[in-house]
Amino acid sequence: MNAIPDIHFMRITCTTMNQICDLSETLSPAQRRMVADNVRSMAEASFSPSAWMRAIYADETPIGFIMTHTGSDYEDGIDCPGVFLWRFMIGGAWQGKGYGKRALEKLIQHLKAMGIPLLYTSCGQGEGSPEGFYRKMGFTPTGGHYGEDNDEIELVLQLGRSV
Repeated sequence: MNAIPDIHFMRITCTTMNQICDLSETLSPAQRRMVADNVRSMAEASFSPSAWMRAIYADETPIGFIMTHTGSDYEDGIDCPGVFLWRFMIGGAWQGKGYGKRALEKLIQHLKAMGIPLLYTSCGQGEGSPEGFYRKMGFTPTGGHYGEDNDEIELVLQLGRSV
């Protein structure tokens, strides 16, 4: 019987950065069109005082990347009154095992404990889109759009009150 791995976030360091960047290579071509490479995300985060990023681990194995943005910032391209899930990816080998769901639940638990009522995100539509995943997690479209060509739909999740 296999034990269920502990899904947790860890700070990205100089020694782990390449492993996290390499995870982008594990996505299908369609998925790669939907999410920026992790190296680009890390670079963008380094220029934004509103960004928070972490590697996602299953026990001791890096399996993904998560990045949020707090508040609106025209220069970052984020127009959001609260927390925005800017980037989120699980490496190809770890998809379909519930790890993405557990990682997002961990983020939601953290945000609820901070009293954050809403979590926004955006995604492209079509092949490789994470829209179905987000909808299963309870996100709903707002009618807003993001992206260089306004080609991503905005979604929101109501977090409610912490218990």
